[in-house]
Amino acid sequence: MPGESQKTSQPSREKVLAEAITKEEALLRDLELQRQQAEARLSQLKSSMTGPGSASSADLQILADTPTPATAAEKVPLFRSLFRGRRDVYPKLWVNTKLGKTGYSPACANEWVRGVCEKPRVKCGECPNQAFLSVSDHVISDHLRGRHVVGVYPLLEDETCWFLAVDLDGDCWKDDVAAIVETCHKMSIPAAVERSRSGNGAHIWFFFDAAIPASIARKMGCYLITDTMTRRHQLTAE
Repeated sequence: MPGESQKTSQPSREKVLAEAITKEEALLRDLELQRQQAEARLSQLKSSMTGPGSASSADLQILADTPTPATAAEKVPLFRSLFRGRRDVYPKLWVNTKLGKTGYSPACANEWVRGVCEKPRVKCGECPNQAFLSVSDHVISDHLRGRHVVGVYPLLEDETCWFLAVDLDGDCWKDDVAAIVETCHKMSIPAAVERSRSGNGAHIWFFFDAAIPASIARKMGCYLITDTMTRRHQLTAE
């Protein structure tokens, strides 16, 4: 009736707590499902890395006793078998001594050709006169000889990849590397560590027996980093 105060119905404390408990239980079920899915993907990745054609523990011992390739004819095929990426194009290091900057851009037959190349006004990816160079044994050989520095575009056109790299730097990069390698050993995942060109960091490489979806590779890297962070909270990686 007009003039009478109306009470607003509110849920009881027990009902609020019950809803909160139900919400948290649902979250735990989702997390458990994600954990199971991550373990399944990790198991699949391990199979890819230790399946037919890849290096088992026995194979690694044999490889350890095998002489290191001494000639370019031996090194180039080995290098290309590990760092597999797009073959139709590759990035090449550039250095601007005036500005003190470095970077990578696609190797192109038309680079700096007057009237054709319009860098830096037009980016390579948007240039209508692209003439990107393919990866050849000669290109890799010159890279290994130090005549130039080239990189690799690991993401293939079908969004798969042959390897994954974790980039570590900063003041405590050595401890970070050791922590991730410890995680890899615990999970029986082969990993190769390479010190960065600057000397102030390192890359941890994971090579697959076959090209796998890049999304799966990224999830594997995130899983390894997340697991490592349970022991080393200050870890930062890319």
